[in-house]
Amino acid sequence: MNKNKHNNKNQWLIIFCLVYSGEMIFSLPFHIARFFRPTVLDVFALNNTQLGDVFAVYGVLAMLAYFPGGVIADHFSARKLMTISLIATAAGGLYFAQIPNSTGLAFLFAYWGLTSILLFWASMIKATREWGGHTKQGTAFGILEAGRGFVAAAAASVAVWILSLFLPSDLASLTELQRLQAMQSVIYFYTFMTLISALLIWLFIPETKNTVLQKNIMSGINSVAKMPVVWLQAVIIICAYCGYKGLDNYALYARDVLQMNEIESAQFTAIAAYLRPVSALATGYIVDRFIASRVIIIAFFLLLVSYLILSFIVPATFGLNLIYANIIITFVAVYGIRGVYFALIEETHISAKHTGTAVGLISVIGFTPDVFFASIAGRILDASPGAAGHQNYFLMLAGFAILGILATLLLVFYKSKLRPS
Repeated sequence: MNKNKHNNKNQWLIIFCLVYSGEMIFSLPFHIARFFRPTVLDVFALNNTQLGDVFAVYGVLAMLAYFPGGVIADHFSARKLMTISLIATAAGGLYFAQIPNSTGLAFLFAYWGLTSILLFWASMIKATREWGGHTKQGTAFGILEAGRGFVAAAAASVAVWILSLFLPSDLASLTELQRLQAMQSVIYFYTFMTLISALLIWLFIPETKNTVLQKNIMSGINSVAKMPVVWLQAVIIICAYCGYKGLDNYALYARDVLQMNEIESAQFTAIAAYLRPVSALATGYIVDRFIASRVIIIAFFLLLVSYLILSFIVPATFGLNLIYANIIITFVAVYGIRGVYFALIEETHISAKHTGTAVGLISVIGFTPDVFFASIAGRILDASPGAAGHQNYFLMLAGFAILGILATLLLVFYKSKLRPS
Protein backbone atom coordinates (compact mmCIF):
# COMPACT_ATOMS: atom_id res chain seq x y z
CA MET A 1 0.00 0.00 0.00
CA ASN A 2 2.83 2.37 0.88
CA LYS A 3 4.48 1.43 -2.41
CA ASN A 4 1.30 2.35 -4.28
CA LYS A 5 1.15 5.69 -2.48
CA HIS A 6 4.78 6.31 -3.38
CA ASN A 7 4.11 5.46 -7.02
CA ASN A 8 1.07 7.75 -7.05
CA LYS A 9 3.15 10.60 -5.63
CA ASN A 10 5.79 10.01 -8.29
CA GLN A 11 3.14 10.03 -11.02
CA TRP A 12 1.71 13.35 -9.84
CA LEU A 13 5.21 14.81 -9.53
CA ILE A 14 5.94 13.75 -13.12
CA ILE A 15 2.79 15.36 -14.51
CA PHE A 16 3.49 18.52 -12.49
CA CYS A 17 6.95 18.80 -14.05
CA LEU A 18 5.50 18.21 -17.53
CA VAL A 19 2.84 20.85 -16.90
CA TYR A 20 5.20 23.50 -15.53
CA SER A 21 7.91 23.02 -18.14
CA GLY A 22 5.34 22.63 -20.90
CA GLU A 23 4.20 26.20 -20.35
CA MET A 24 7.49 27.83 -19.40
CA ILE A 25 9.16 26.70 -22.62
CA PHE A 26 6.82 29.05 -24.50
CA SER A 27 6.70 31.88 -21.96
CA LEU A 28 9.52 33.94 -23.45
CA PRO A 29 8.46 33.63 -27.11
CA PHE A 30 4.73 34.05 -26.48
CA HIS A 31 3.59 35.14 -23.01
CA ILE A 32 5.19 38.55 -23.04
CA ALA A 33 3.66 39.57 -26.35
CA ARG A 34 0.32 37.99 -25.43
CA PHE A 35 -0.18 39.60 -22.03
CA PHE A 36 1.71 42.83 -22.63
CA ARG A 37 1.08 43.49 -26.32
CA PRO A 38 0.70 47.31 -26.13
CA THR A 39 3.85 47.64 -23.98
CA VAL A 40 5.86 45.33 -26.26
CA LEU A 41 4.89 47.35 -29.34
CA ASP A 42 5.98 50.59 -27.65
CA VAL A 43 9.26 49.34 -26.11
CA PHE A 44 10.46 47.51 -29.22
CA ALA A 45 9.13 50.27 -31.54
CA LEU A 46 7.08 47.82 -33.64
CA ASN A 47 3.66 47.86 -35.26
CA ASN A 48 1.35 44.84 -35.45
CA THR A 49 2.60 43.84 -38.90
CA GLN A 50 6.28 43.91 -37.86
CA LEU A 51 5.63 41.90 -34.71
CA GLY A 52 3.62 39.43 -36.77
CA ASP A 53 6.54 39.00 -39.16
CA VAL A 54 8.87 38.27 -36.22
CA PHE A 55 6.50 35.52 -35.08
CA ALA A 56 6.44 34.20 -38.65
CA VAL A 57 10.20 33.63 -38.45
CA TYR A 58 9.64 31.62 -35.28
CA GLY A 59 6.94 29.64 -37.06
CA VAL A 60 9.12 28.72 -40.03
CA LEU A 61 11.88 27.32 -37.83
CA ALA A 62 9.38 25.60 -35.56
CA MET A 63 7.68 23.99 -38.55
CA LEU A 64 11.03 22.62 -39.74
CA ALA A 65 11.72 21.29 -36.22
CA TYR A 66 8.44 19.48 -35.45
CA PHE A 67 8.90 16.40 -37.62
CA PRO A 68 12.55 15.58 -36.88
CA GLY A 69 11.74 16.36 -33.24
CA GLY A 70 9.06 13.67 -33.31
CA VAL A 71 11.47 11.06 -34.67
CA ILE A 72 14.09 12.09 -32.10
CA ALA A 73 11.52 11.69 -29.29
CA ASP A 74 10.95 8.06 -30.29
CA HIS A 75 14.66 7.29 -29.90
CA PHE A 76 16.09 9.35 -27.04
CA SER A 77 15.40 10.18 -23.39
CA ALA A 78 12.69 12.79 -22.82
CA ARG A 79 14.49 13.91 -19.65
CA LYS A 80 17.69 14.89 -21.45
CA LEU A 81 15.96 16.36 -24.50
CA MET A 82 13.60 18.56 -22.48
CA THR A 83 16.31 19.79 -20.10
CA ILE A 84 18.59 20.89 -22.93
CA SER A 85 15.68 22.61 -24.65
CA LEU A 86 14.64 24.59 -21.58
CA ILE A 87 18.18 25.80 -20.79
CA ALA A 88 18.74 26.90 -24.38
CA THR A 89 15.41 28.76 -24.46
CA ALA A 90 16.15 30.54 -21.17
CA ALA A 91 19.52 31.67 -22.55
CA GLY A 92 17.65 33.52 -25.29
CA GLY A 93 15.80 35.48 -22.63
CA LEU A 94 19.04 37.19 -21.58
CA TYR A 95 19.41 38.60 -25.10
CA PHE A 96 15.70 39.46 -25.29
CA ALA A 97 16.10 41.67 -22.20
CA GLN A 98 18.64 43.81 -24.08
CA ILE A 99 15.72 45.02 -26.27
CA PRO A 100 17.19 44.12 -29.69
CA ASN A 101 16.06 45.81 -32.91
CA SER A 102 13.74 44.10 -35.39
CA THR A 103 16.61 42.21 -37.06
CA GLY A 104 17.87 40.96 -33.71
CA LEU A 105 14.35 39.92 -32.78
CA ALA A 106 14.04 37.94 -36.01
CA PHE A 107 17.23 35.99 -35.25
CA LEU A 108 16.15 35.47 -31.63
CA PHE A 109 12.74 34.11 -32.58
CA ALA A 110 14.33 31.86 -35.20
CA TYR A 111 16.57 30.50 -32.43
CA TRP A 112 13.56 29.98 -30.15
CA GLY A 113 11.72 28.22 -32.98
CA LEU A 114 14.38 25.52 -32.74
CA THR A 115 15.06 25.45 -28.99
CA SER A 116 11.40 25.29 -27.93
CA ILE A 117 10.33 22.64 -30.44
CA LEU A 118 13.07 20.33 -31.78
CA LEU A 119 13.94 18.53 -28.55
CA PHE A 120 10.91 19.41 -26.44
CA TRP A 121 7.46 19.27 -28.01
CA ALA A 122 7.08 15.64 -29.12
CA SER A 123 8.93 14.45 -26.01
CA MET A 124 6.36 16.19 -23.81
CA ILE A 125 3.35 14.86 -25.75
CA LYS A 126 4.73 11.31 -25.77
CA ALA A 127 5.43 11.42 -22.01
CA THR A 128 1.89 12.68 -21.39
CA ARG A 129 0.33 9.93 -23.51
CA GLU A 130 2.33 7.31 -21.58
CA TRP A 131 1.23 8.88 -18.28
CA GLY A 132 -2.45 8.63 -19.28
CA GLY A 133 -2.44 4.98 -20.41
CA HIS A 134 -5.22 3.64 -22.64
CA THR A 135 -8.24 4.81 -20.64
CA LYS A 136 -7.33 8.28 -19.34
CA GLN A 137 -6.13 10.17 -22.39
CA GLY A 138 -8.71 12.92 -21.92
CA THR A 139 -7.69 13.30 -18.29
CA ALA A 140 -3.95 13.25 -19.09
CA PHE A 141 -4.11 15.90 -21.80
CA GLY A 142 -6.78 17.82 -19.90
CA ILE A 143 -4.48 18.01 -16.86
CA LEU A 144 -1.56 19.00 -19.10
CA GLU A 145 -3.47 21.85 -20.73
CA ALA A 146 -5.26 22.87 -17.52
CA GLY A 147 -2.03 22.89 -15.56
CA ARG A 148 -0.25 24.80 -18.29
CA GLY A 149 -3.11 27.28 -18.26
CA PHE A 150 -2.87 27.76 -14.51
CA VAL A 151 0.91 28.20 -14.73
CA ALA A 152 0.46 30.76 -17.53
CA ALA A 153 -2.19 32.69 -15.60
CA ALA A 154 -0.27 32.63 -12.32
CA ALA A 155 2.98 33.69 -14.00
CA ALA A 156 1.17 36.43 -15.90
CA SER A 157 -0.40 37.72 -12.66
CA VAL A 158 3.04 37.97 -11.06
CA ALA A 159 4.43 39.57 -14.23
CA VAL A 160 1.63 42.18 -14.26
CA TRP A 161 2.49 42.99 -10.64
CA ILE A 162 6.18 43.34 -11.58
CA LEU A 163 5.23 45.61 -14.48
CA SER A 164 3.10 47.79 -12.22
CA LEU A 165 6.02 48.26 -9.79
CA PHE A 166 7.94 50.12 -12.46
CA LEU A 167 5.06 52.20 -13.80
CA PRO A 168 3.75 55.34 -12.06
CA SER A 169 0.21 55.35 -10.69
CA ASP A 170 -0.52 58.19 -13.08
CA LEU A 171 0.23 56.65 -16.49
CA ALA A 172 0.05 60.08 -18.11
CA SER A 173 3.46 60.82 -16.52
CA LEU A 174 5.00 57.53 -17.71
CA THR A 175 8.48 57.95 -19.24
CA GLU A 176 10.08 55.77 -21.92
CA LEU A 177 12.80 54.73 -19.45
CA GLN A 178 10.21 53.52 -16.93
CA ARG A 179 8.42 51.52 -19.61
CA LEU A 180 11.72 50.01 -20.78
CA GLN A 181 12.78 49.00 -17.26
CA ALA A 182 9.37 47.48 -16.59
CA MET A 183 9.60 45.40 -19.77
CA GLN A 184 13.10 44.19 -18.95
CA SER A 185 12.02 43.12 -15.47
CA VAL A 186 9.17 41.05 -16.92
CA ILE A 187 11.57 39.37 -19.37
CA TYR A 188 14.06 38.50 -16.62
CA PHE A 189 11.23 37.04 -14.54
CA TYR A 190 10.17 34.67 -17.33
CA THR A 191 13.81 33.75 -18.01
CA PHE A 192 14.28 32.70 -14.38
CA MET A 193 11.06 30.67 -14.39
CA THR A 194 12.20 28.81 -17.51
CA LEU A 195 15.51 27.88 -15.87
CA ILE A 196 13.66 26.56 -12.82
CA SER A 197 11.61 24.28 -15.06
CA ALA A 198 14.81 22.82 -16.57
CA LEU A 199 16.00 21.93 -13.07
CA LEU A 200 12.68 20.24 -12.24
CA ILE A 201 12.76 18.11 -15.38
CA TRP A 202 16.32 16.99 -14.73
CA LEU A 203 15.59 16.10 -11.11
CA PHE A 204 12.21 14.39 -11.35
CA ILE A 205 11.52 13.01 -14.83
CA PRO A 206 12.76 9.40 -15.02
CA GLU A 207 14.96 8.12 -17.82
CA THR A 208 13.08 6.28 -20.56
CA LYS A 209 14.41 3.32 -22.50
CA ASN A 210 14.61 3.33 -26.27
CA THR A 211 12.10 0.74 -27.47
CA VAL A 212 12.20 1.59 -31.19
CA LEU A 213 14.90 -0.02 -33.33
CA GLN A 214 16.88 2.32 -35.57
CA LYS A 215 16.07 0.23 -38.68
CA ASN A 216 12.35 0.85 -38.12
CA ILE A 217 12.57 4.63 -38.48
CA MET A 218 11.52 4.82 -42.12
CA SER A 219 8.84 2.14 -41.79
CA GLY A 220 7.34 4.05 -38.87
CA ILE A 221 7.32 7.29 -40.85
CA ASN A 222 5.69 5.59 -43.85
CA SER A 223 3.09 3.88 -41.68
CA VAL A 224 2.04 7.12 -40.00
CA ALA A 225 2.07 9.18 -43.21
CA LYS A 226 -0.38 6.79 -44.91
CA MET A 227 -3.11 7.36 -42.30
CA PRO A 228 -5.80 9.92 -43.35
CA VAL A 229 -6.70 10.47 -39.69
CA VAL A 230 -3.21 11.84 -39.05
CA TRP A 231 -3.61 14.50 -41.72
CA LEU A 232 -7.11 15.37 -40.51
CA GLN A 233 -5.84 15.76 -36.95
CA ALA A 234 -3.29 18.20 -38.35
CA VAL A 235 -6.07 20.26 -39.96
CA ILE A 236 -8.06 20.22 -36.71
CA ILE A 237 -5.03 21.54 -34.83
CA ILE A 238 -4.48 24.26 -37.45
CA CYS A 239 -8.00 25.54 -36.80
CA ALA A 240 -7.78 25.20 -33.02
CA TYR A 241 -4.36 26.82 -32.93
CA CYS A 242 -5.59 29.77 -34.99
CA GLY A 243 -8.24 30.24 -32.30
CA TYR A 244 -5.52 30.09 -29.65
CA LYS A 245 -3.26 32.50 -31.53
CA GLY A 246 -6.32 34.71 -31.88
CA LEU A 247 -6.27 35.28 -28.12
CA ASP A 248 -2.90 37.04 -28.48
CA ASN A 249 -4.66 40.16 -29.76
CA TYR A 250 -7.33 40.34 -27.06
CA ALA A 251 -5.20 42.74 -24.99
CA LEU A 252 -5.08 45.02 -28.03
CA TYR A 253 -8.85 44.60 -28.49
CA ALA A 254 -9.31 45.59 -24.85
CA ARG A 255 -7.33 48.79 -25.43
CA ASP A 256 -8.66 49.73 -28.88
CA VAL A 257 -12.32 48.76 -28.50
CA LEU A 258 -13.00 48.41 -24.77
CA GLN A 259 -10.93 51.54 -23.97
CA MET A 260 -8.64 49.98 -21.32
CA ASN A 261 -5.14 51.30 -20.51
CA GLU A 262 -1.89 49.23 -20.61
CA ILE A 263 -2.20 47.79 -17.11
CA GLU A 264 -5.95 47.14 -17.39
CA SER A 265 -5.58 45.33 -20.71
CA ALA A 266 -2.77 43.15 -19.29
CA GLN A 267 -4.87 42.39 -16.20
CA PHE A 268 -7.85 41.55 -18.42
CA THR A 269 -5.96 38.90 -20.41
CA ALA A 270 -4.18 37.57 -17.31
CA ILE A 271 -7.48 37.07 -15.47
CA ALA A 272 -9.08 35.49 -18.54
CA ALA A 273 -6.17 33.03 -18.68
CA TYR A 274 -7.53 31.41 -15.50
CA LEU A 275 -10.35 30.05 -17.67
CA ARG A 276 -7.77 27.80 -19.35
CA PRO A 277 -7.28 25.29 -16.48
CA VAL A 278 -11.01 25.11 -15.74
CA SER A 279 -11.93 24.64 -19.40
CA ALA A 280 -9.24 22.07 -20.15
CA LEU A 281 -9.97 19.98 -17.04
CA ALA A 282 -13.71 20.00 -17.67
CA THR A 283 -13.25 19.08 -21.32
CA GLY A 284 -10.82 16.27 -20.45
CA TYR A 285 -13.31 14.88 -17.94
CA ILE A 286 -16.10 14.98 -20.53
CA VAL A 287 -13.92 13.34 -23.23
CA ASP A 288 -13.11 10.35 -21.00
CA ARG A 289 -16.86 9.77 -20.62
CA PHE A 290 -17.94 10.51 -24.18
CA ILE A 291 -15.57 10.94 -27.13
CA ALA A 292 -12.98 13.57 -28.07
CA SER A 293 -14.11 14.17 -31.67
CA ARG A 294 -17.72 14.83 -30.66
CA VAL A 295 -16.71 17.32 -27.97
CA ILE A 296 -14.37 19.11 -30.40
CA ILE A 297 -17.17 19.55 -32.96
CA ILE A 298 -19.40 21.18 -30.34
CA ALA A 299 -16.58 23.49 -29.22
CA PHE A 300 -15.84 24.61 -32.79
CA PHE A 301 -19.53 25.38 -33.28
CA LEU A 302 -19.56 27.58 -30.15
CA LEU A 303 -16.49 29.38 -31.47
CA LEU A 304 -18.17 29.98 -34.82
CA VAL A 305 -21.23 31.59 -33.23
CA SER A 306 -19.21 33.80 -30.87
CA TYR A 307 -16.76 34.95 -33.55
CA LEU A 308 -19.64 35.94 -35.83
CA ILE A 309 -21.26 37.93 -33.02
CA LEU A 310 -17.96 39.69 -32.17
CA SER A 311 -17.47 40.51 -35.85
CA PHE A 312 -20.31 43.05 -35.88
CA ILE A 313 -21.05 44.27 -32.34
CA VAL A 314 -19.44 47.34 -30.73
CA PRO A 315 -19.81 48.63 -27.13
CA ALA A 316 -21.64 51.81 -28.15
CA THR A 317 -24.46 49.86 -29.83
CA PHE A 318 -24.76 46.60 -27.88
CA GLY A 319 -23.08 47.41 -24.56
CA LEU A 320 -20.32 45.48 -22.85
CA ASN A 321 -22.21 42.48 -21.43
CA LEU A 322 -22.77 40.76 -24.77
CA ILE A 323 -19.15 41.39 -25.76
CA TYR A 324 -17.77 40.00 -22.50
CA ALA A 325 -20.06 36.95 -22.69
CA ASN A 326 -18.81 36.02 -26.16
CA ILE A 327 -15.19 36.72 -25.27
CA ILE A 328 -15.55 34.30 -22.35
CA ILE A 329 -17.12 31.67 -24.65
CA THR A 330 -14.18 31.95 -27.06
CA PHE A 331 -11.67 31.53 -24.23
CA VAL A 332 -13.50 28.48 -22.87
CA ALA A 333 -13.96 26.80 -26.26
CA VAL A 334 -10.39 27.43 -27.43
CA TYR A 335 -8.87 26.17 -24.20
CA GLY A 336 -11.22 23.18 -24.20
CA ILE A 337 -10.20 22.06 -27.70
CA ARG A 338 -6.52 22.56 -26.90
CA GLY A 339 -6.93 20.41 -23.83
CA VAL A 340 -8.02 17.33 -25.77
CA TYR A 341 -7.00 17.49 -29.43
CA PHE A 342 -4.02 15.19 -28.85
CA ALA A 343 -6.41 12.67 -27.26
CA LEU A 344 -7.46 12.02 -30.88
CA ILE A 345 -4.20 10.06 -31.28
CA GLU A 346 -5.53 7.35 -28.97
CA GLU A 347 -9.09 7.61 -30.34
CA THR A 348 -7.85 6.94 -33.88
CA HIS A 349 -5.75 3.93 -32.77
CA ILE A 350 -2.30 5.21 -33.74
CA SER A 351 0.34 2.78 -32.48
CA ALA A 352 1.96 3.83 -29.18
CA LYS A 353 5.46 3.06 -30.51
CA HIS A 354 4.95 5.67 -33.24
CA THR A 355 3.53 8.39 -30.98
CA GLY A 356 6.52 10.71 -31.41
CA THR A 357 6.52 10.34 -35.19
CA ALA A 358 2.75 10.94 -35.37
CA VAL A 359 3.02 13.99 -33.11
CA GLY A 360 5.86 15.33 -35.25
CA LEU A 361 3.92 14.94 -38.50
CA ILE A 362 0.69 16.31 -37.04
CA SER A 363 2.52 19.24 -35.45
CA VAL A 364 4.57 20.24 -38.49
CA ILE A 365 1.28 20.94 -40.25
CA GLY A 366 -0.96 21.71 -37.31
CA PHE A 367 1.20 24.50 -35.92
CA THR A 368 1.81 26.27 -39.23
CA PRO A 369 -0.26 29.19 -37.85
CA ASP A 370 3.02 30.10 -36.12
CA VAL A 371 4.20 30.96 -39.65
CA PHE A 372 1.25 32.79 -41.14
CA PHE A 373 -1.27 33.78 -38.47
CA ALA A 374 0.43 36.72 -36.76
CA SER A 375 1.51 38.27 -40.08
CA ILE A 376 -2.00 38.06 -41.53
CA ALA A 377 -3.63 39.24 -38.29
CA GLY A 378 -1.22 42.18 -38.02
CA ARG A 379 -2.02 43.29 -41.56
CA ILE A 380 -5.78 42.99 -40.97
CA LEU A 381 -5.55 45.10 -37.80
CA ASP A 382 -3.22 47.70 -39.29
CA ALA A 383 -5.31 48.01 -42.48
CA SER A 384 -8.41 49.11 -40.52
CA PRO A 385 -7.36 50.66 -37.19
CA GLY A 386 -9.86 50.49 -34.34
CA ALA A 387 -13.05 48.47 -34.08
CA ALA A 388 -13.31 47.75 -37.85
CA GLY A 389 -9.96 45.95 -37.90
CA HIS A 390 -10.92 43.77 -34.96
CA GLN A 391 -14.28 42.91 -36.55
CA ASN A 392 -12.51 41.75 -39.73
CA TYR A 393 -10.15 39.77 -37.51
CA PHE A 394 -13.04 37.89 -35.89
CA LEU A 395 -14.49 37.10 -39.33
CA MET A 396 -11.20 35.41 -40.23
CA LEU A 397 -11.36 33.36 -37.03
CA ALA A 398 -14.93 32.31 -37.88
CA GLY A 399 -13.64 30.86 -41.16
CA PHE A 400 -11.16 28.66 -39.29
CA ALA A 401 -13.94 27.46 -36.95
CA ILE A 402 -15.97 26.30 -39.99
CA LEU A 403 -12.95 24.42 -41.36
CA GLY A 404 -12.42 22.82 -37.94
CA ILE A 405 -15.97 21.49 -37.88
CA LEU A 406 -15.62 19.98 -41.37
CA ALA A 407 -12.23 18.38 -40.61
CA THR A 408 -13.51 16.77 -37.41
CA LEU A 409 -16.57 15.38 -39.17
CA LEU A 410 -14.29 13.83 -41.81
CA LEU A 411 -12.07 12.36 -39.09
CA VAL A 412 -15.11 10.68 -37.52
CA PHE A 413 -15.95 9.19 -40.93
CA TYR A 414 -12.43 7.76 -41.49
CA LYS A 415 -12.13 6.60 -37.87
CA SER A 416 -15.17 4.35 -38.31
CA LYS A 417 -13.16 2.35 -40.84
CA LEU A 418 -10.16 1.78 -38.57
CA ARG A 419 -9.23 -1.16 -36.38
CA PRO A 420 -7.14 -0.81 -33.23
CA SER A 421 -3.44 -1.44 -33.96
